[in-house]
Amino acid sequence: MSDDLAVWEGDRPADDKTAGRVFDDLYDRYIECEVVEPPSERIAAYVAALLERWCDLTEDEEDTPPWSTGPLIGEATGPLIYFPMRWSMAEEASAYAADVAESMGLICFDVQHKRLRP
Repeated sequence: MSDDLAVWEGDRPADDKTAGRVFDDLYDRYIECEVVEPPSERIAAYVAALLERWCDLTEDEEDTPPWSTGPLIGEATGPLIYFPMRWSMAEEASAYAADVAESMGLICFDVQHKRLRP
């Protein structure tokens, strides 16, 4: 089981419902499409910041990072990253990921609960 977050570039939506629509649009444009764009510079920097705290899943033989997939940068495309975290570490990891996103001027959206973070 995992918990998913989406982080993207843009203006902060006015509310959770609007954020959900923005996420759905970004998902359709960047995740569901056949052409994968490389991550934007800001999203790549965000991933690098997350990996300063916990290593990439592909680099850990003990399987201890919170990410459910690896490499983490592989979940990023264009101005969006949509990534799963292990349920057992989701609370700590999602709080950290949301704080990092906010510090970098990015939008963080909790996909399961359909709400903006923090």
